[in-house]
Amino acid sequence: MRRDHVRTAALTSVAVAVGWIPWSGQVVLLPVALAFPVIWALVPNRAAAGLVSAGYFLAASRGLPQGVATFYSSDLWPGLLLWFVASISFFGVHAVLWTSTSAKRPHRYLASAILMALPPFGITGWAHPITTAGVLFPGWGWWGLAATTAGLIGLVTRIWPAVAIALAGAWAWSAATWTDPKLPDSWRGVDLEMGASLGREADLPRQRDLIATVHSAANDGAGFVVLPESALGFWTPTVERLWTKALDGRSLTVIAGASVVDADGYDNVLVGMSAGGGRVLYRERMPVPGSMWRPWWGDSEGARADFFANPVVILDGRKLAPLICYEQLIAWPVLQSMLYDPDVIVAVGNGWWTANTSIVAIQRASAEAWARLFAKPLVISFNT
Repeated sequence: MRRDHVRTAALTSVAVAVGWIPWSGQVVLLPVALAFPVIWALVPNRAAAGLVSAGYFLAASRGLPQGVATFYSSDLWPGLLLWFVASISFFGVHAVLWTSTSAKRPHRYLASAILMALPPFGITGWAHPITTAGVLFPGWGWWGLAATTAGLIGLVTRIWPAVAIALAGAWAWSAATWTDPKLPDSWRGVDLEMGASLGREADLPRQRDLIATVHSAANDGAGFVVLPESALGFWTPTVERLWTKALDGRSLTVIAGASVVDADGYDNVLVGMSAGGGRVLYRERMPVPGSMWRPWWGDSEGARADFFANPVVILDGRKLAPLICYEQLIAWPVLQSMLYDPDVIVAVGNGWWTANTSIVAIQRASAEAWARLFAKPLVISFNT
């Protein structure tokens, strides 16, 4: 029994490191997460499986307590509580599905990987090892996803050393030849540093500042300019008229984040604007649970989750796969979008509340990995 305790403590420590290193914002380090299924398979019992799973997840999502404290201007306790609650799905699924029977282990791990990639468990399915597919097999698309899934299954079998060597070889080759996702011709993603004021201060001077930023990008040759999540504040007819007038006479399309409010709550959206007018392009499928999406409280002021709606949108003949903020941290929104073979991935966020954490860097790395897997151009726009 004492031997099992020592083994569990050692494996939990390794799981913490395996959660910390890949989820630090360096895209080429993502394959370190592939060590998690090996650790999960080596634990001596179900309780140990829960401990190593919790250690991995909590380390990977370590920026959450500080981010929540900043968002709500509070101390760390609410963030710590949310951090723990968010981990329940991950360590619960992996603990329940763990088995000491080696023949059943591959099927159990595959089931846990699928559950953590899809709602409802996938709503908090951060740090999913399947994200590494884009680093291991860039450009392979669905075949790369299948190869990575097969590798994950192989890592919980007795031949895991051979599988690990093969995956390490793929990782080394990819890292040596790595190139960032391409930016589509004439597209610009604008990063802003406006902090918490973006979206909250949406008065005329702020709108004019954003318009000037867009015009500057257009003068540099951009035909499509992307602004971050929440950039416009509330989307209203007045805001639409202001921007339509500002774009008059220019062959320019602007995609920007905004909120659409009604009596039942609000939608976190992306709007498309040009000289011909503006419209809501995309409604966020998965807003941030807790701070935005709050169905368990019956809060009519919360953001709506559109789940599997509008995985792609059409703009000027191009098929776009939008990902707003939190959607970049979980697997199913991007995988659903890729089923429709989009032309461009558009990833936006408003990460002012993540200061002094690695959350925005992780979002960027995840978006880059998915874009490289499916060989899709990527446009990123964040506010910090």
